[in-house]
Amino acid sequence: MRRLFIFLLIFVSAVGSFLTWLFLREKDGVPILSYHQVNDIDQNAETLTVEQFDAQMKYLYESGYNVITPDELLDAWENDTQLPENPVVITFDDAHIDIYKNVYPILQKYRMRATFFVTTDFVNLYPNYITWDQAREMQESGWADIESHTLNQKLLTEITSRDKVWEQLYGSKQAIEWYLKKPVNFIAYPQGKYTVEAENVSKEAGYRAGFMADYGLAHKEPQHYVLTRIPIYGANSHTLFRFKMRLKYSPLFAPIQRLKERLISDGNPEVADLIWTP
Repeated sequence: MRRLFIFLLIFVSAVGSFLTWLFLREKDGVPILSYHQVNDIDQNAETLTVEQFDAQMKYLYESGYNVITPDELLDAWENDTQLPENPVVITFDDAHIDIYKNVYPILQKYRMRATFFVTTDFVNLYPNYITWDQAREMQESGWADIESHTLNQKLLTEITSRDKVWEQLYGSKQAIEWYLKKPVNFIAYPQGKYTVEAENVSKEAGYRAGFMADYGLAHKEPQHYVLTRIPIYGANSHTLFRFKMRLKYSPLFAPIQRLKERLISDGNPEVADLIWTP
């Protein structure tokens, strides 16, 4: 019995030390939240209800989080200036019409800003995407910043031609700058997947940073073309509890999620299913 007690004591101490190390290692990290859709119609893994998104923004507002823009984040990192306490960045991919109908009013309600990564070939083309007039209105309001999500969301990891990668990254940048008359500094890689060549082309095209997908926090180092974002989707139950877990405990769940993805890619999905993440 005494040996068991000593073993449990050592085990708990080791786990506690490991968790402390994890969180200390990430203490300067900034959560960048990644969303897709907010509506009360679609029921899929990438869609929150309007009520769920409102509750999340209300939580950030009432809990003292300071919503900053990617430009403000990069300015602080590059100039070694202080970020506000509890900084967080809000981003959306694709630019579905519900960002104008549902997200934009909620941002104004809580006086928060968000970055919208737009798939430029889809704007003004499909009825479930925003128009350039709507994009311009949001941009000029100060509550939204329109940035690039490539021309048509082709996976950069599947494009073998460097010229085609350039076309996707620079073409979308040109389109936004032409329609909205504003500089485009950021690119969100489709599905968060990228290559070293895509990073290099992003630099050459004049982007300031690029965004991928992960559970982890974003850090000043390494370089800024693979900034990680925390996905606020992944299951059909987008509870406030799950949101808080991803926001507060990213240093813990990021390596666990990477392990799950590794198991799946190695052909062990049944083992990955046994590991829980929020």
